[in-house]
Amino acid sequence: MTQNNQKVNMLSTDAPSHRSQQTTRAHNQALILAAAEEEFVLQSFRGATMQGIADRAGLPKANVHYYFKNKKNLYKAVLRSIIQEWNEGLVTMTVDSDPKTVIEKFVRTKLHQAFVNPNRHKLFALEVIGGAPHLHDFMSTTMKAWVHDKTQVMREWHKQGKIAIDDPLQLLILIWATTQRYAEFEIEIVGLMDKATYDAEDEARASEFLVPFILRGCGLE
Repeated sequence: MTQNNQKVNMLSTDAPSHRSQQTTRAHNQALILAAAEEEFVLQSFRGATMQGIADRAGLPKANVHYYFKNKKNLYKAVLRSIIQEWNEGLVTMTVDSDPKTVIEKFVRTKLHQAFVNPNRHKLFALEVIGGAPHLHDFMSTTMKAWVHDKTQVMREWHKQGKIAIDDPLQLLILIWATTQRYAEFEIEIVGLMDKATYDAEDEARASEFLVPFILRGCGLE
């Protein structure tokens, strides 16, 4: 066997193994993040433990430390993954995008996230209420830059006569407030509806009320 053939065989043998390691790593990280999210909501950052998170994930505590080193790093990773998920609804937004399509999709996506993953909203709310000590740097840099970018696009839409809103930051705040309320105050809302939990129709009811309401405010009926 030639030296070149040996190299090819080594690469072909190593490639599946490398993919398998990547798959295992991604799977374990996802398990840990989901378990940590639940632990932090129920126990708060101060009360949560790496052992408790490991138990929820069904993994050895050493594995949790291997991927995230300590509780603070893991907590920050959970918070940032939450924000990244929320912001994905506006990732492809540009000046040339259709405002009605973008805003409607963003509102519906945010509502869906609130109904499907209420713990994420509750955890974020607890962090912010506590003064956002673990998110201060992120919010003052990455998040601030994201908001600046999106509001600039909306201001350009307003200049072009595409939307009636001339203060897009207030629009973002309104969307965040109205959609996230369904998760953060779930107990209050289901109680007012004489229910114990949300059912399959509640997200649709919220969407069909809120989406037209916000679009009308933007002059996009």
